[in-house]
Amino acid sequence: MKKTDSQPIGKILAQFFEDNPQMADKLAETRLIDYWNTMNPAVTRYTSGLFIKNRTLYVKLKSAVLKSELMMHREQLIGTLNQQAGRKVIDEIIFT
Repeated sequence: MKKTDSQPIGKILAQFFEDNPQMADKLAETRLIDYWNTMNPAVTRYTSGLFIKNRTLYVKLKSAVLKSELMMHREQLIGTLNQQAGRKVIDEIIFT
């Protein structure tokens, strides 16, 4: 049996995600949430809810002090999270 037209798996996946941008966005959102849950144990301990809707990350926090601290670094945090996700997934973060 002769193999023809073989391609690396990375190239096949890149083409798949290029053809299906919604799948790529969902995968990036999952990466972003996974990163949030592993980035800092102190932050994770006070996070009780986390979800993305309409390019906005909603974070429910148990600590008012942590909330104010994260609000001061919101723009930097958005950049870091998007970088870890591998694409621009969120435009805004809302802390509740």
